[in-house]
Amino acid sequence: MTVLEKTQQASIAPHGAASPRERHLAAEFADTVKLAAPMALIQLGQIAMMTTDLALIGRLGEAAVAAAALASTVYFVSFTLGLGVVSAVSPLAAQAFGARDLHRVRRSLRVGLWAALLISLPMMTFPLYGERILLMLGQAEPPAKLAQDYLLGLVWGATPALWLMAIRGFMGALNRPEPVLWITLAAIPANGLLVYLLIHGAWALPPLGLFGAGIATTIVNFAMFLAGLWFATSRRPFSKYHVLGNIWRIDWAMMRQLIAIGAPISIAFMMEYGLFSSAALLAGLIGTTALAAHQIALQVTAVLFMVPLGIGMAATVRVGHAVGRNDAAGVRRAGLAALLLGLMFGAGLTLMVIVCRFAIARLFFGDTAGNADATIDLAATLLVVAATLFLTDGVQTIMAGSLRGMKDTRIPLLFAVIGYWLIGFPAAWALAFQAHLGAVGVWIGLSVGSLAYASLLLLRFRRLANRLASA
Repeated sequence: MTVLEKTQQASIAPHGAASPRERHLAAEFADTVKLAAPMALIQLGQIAMMTTDLALIGRLGEAAVAAAALASTVYFVSFTLGLGVVSAVSPLAAQAFGARDLHRVRRSLRVGLWAALLISLPMMTFPLYGERILLMLGQAEPPAKLAQDYLLGLVWGATPALWLMAIRGFMGALNRPEPVLWITLAAIPANGLLVYLLIHGAWALPPLGLFGAGIATTIVNFAMFLAGLWFATSRRPFSKYHVLGNIWRIDWAMMRQLIAIGAPISIAFMMEYGLFSSAALLAGLIGTTALAAHQIALQVTAVLFMVPLGIGMAATVRVGHAVGRNDAAGVRRAGLAALLLGLMFGAGLTLMVIVCRFAIARLFFGDTAGNADATIDLAATLLVVAATLFLTDGVQTIMAGSLRGMKDTRIPLLFAVIGYWLIGFPAAWALAFQAHLGAVGVWIGLSVGSLAYASLLLLRFRRLANRLASA
């Protein structure tokens, strides 16, 4: 088409009509929303189960709650090592799906199931010695012993939980995450009922206390995995992939790819978890009020984080699809659509938290709110400061997900070290103690570190997308 023909075509185009690029971006945005919504709801469902567990354990007393918190810390540290590796199933399967390579899609899930098993076996050793570890870290003997009771019931559910993560990555790569959402929604009341029955004893079941709470979670994890496996093997479109074909044969070549992609993700998760754990220690050094307010702000942040996390998972799939079909423009669109979606939700949630900050803080105290005015006021202030963290943490999560869709995880790990530990933690410490800003300084430091990490990831994605376009 000549320049004259292009000019004439543009002159007769309807006024205000969208360009092909805008139409493509709008379609990508819609597809991202469709994929991200169930993924975010799955994350919120998992938070709901954890909250239910904590509420039921709380009926056993403060000692049980403290022990559960210690046990969860020990369990999460070990579980994160497997979580990052198994999450690599998503980009592997997404790229294979984009390339219309059904065999490689099946291989991605199969190797994810094997990796979950092989990693969880040594991973379980850590929680089984939880009491000794906690005592070595200076914890008192009574809560450490109670924590061990909880861990003895909880640890056996690690393998099925990782297996379900692999199935979830496979289903998401096929643009069909809904079955895991249905399973999660069904598991929320089932988990609450079972935890109650095994903690307190009912229907001829013995009262098992914290051990019963752990066993209940393990049983629910197995049930969720079996339900996910039934969907993956019996229902279309999953059944046509024959995911259990040659299941006894370990695909070592694909296993190396999975570990190469997933191990840096695990370490990056640990970097982030370590930063927020260290921030809690800094708040504890400031005082009890600061620590309580910090925990409130952190809990609100954790709940809101589930939305951008779901969008980030969707970004991994959409970018992976584009990479698989060698669509450089599609890679850019997928990353941009996910980023715009995250910013929209982040801005809305941030505004909601700022407006409702005092009401949110009071929710954590119930009838005793009148005796915690100082903590409520500080928590409300921290929620205002945390508003920037909601946005920057959302951006970094979505950009990290986009880069995973390109199988790029090693450089983002380096960025996590820079953003969290070379910038974020020193800034939090300096602002809290040298600038005498207290808990507010801690949260400003967290926001600064998250902003640095998000900026580096955004530049990295832009560079790789441009490189694909010019290849």
